[in-house]
Amino acid sequence: MSILKKTALYFARKEYCRSAIEEKADLSAIREKPTPKILVGLVLIAFSYVIGLPAVVALGVIAVWIRKPLVVIIGGPLIYAVSTIVFIVGIRMAGDKYFRVFSRWLVRVVLEKIMGKELQTPSGNGPDNPCPGD
Repeated sequence: MSILKKTALYFARKEYCRSAIEEKADLSAIREKPTPKILVGLVLIAFSYVIGLPAVVALGVIAVWIRKPLVVIIGGPLIYAVSTIVFIVGIRMAGDKYFRVFSRWLVRVVLEKIMGKELQTPSGNGPDNPCPGD
């Protein structure tokens, strides 16, 4: 058994991963209408991408144009830090519910891809009862 499959089997035995697989975690909870708090969080996340790297690149262009490198040396990290804070606030507002749903789904999908048929064999072998000889 490969290292990747052994690692996947290790995680598949953990409660979080096992419950995601057993409950066939999906993205259906995301289909519900978002609350205003979630909408504001999603807008903040999108805004953080707008003020992140594009703003740093724009500062770099401005710094070259006006021949003042301190504009980008000081302003670049500063604006990137602001965009990171905006992103974190957005994640805290919108991400909690969506992050949990997405994480459970992603864990299930990744483990099923790696383990394949070994994860859900009809003989009862699964994350709790690995195949003999593994």
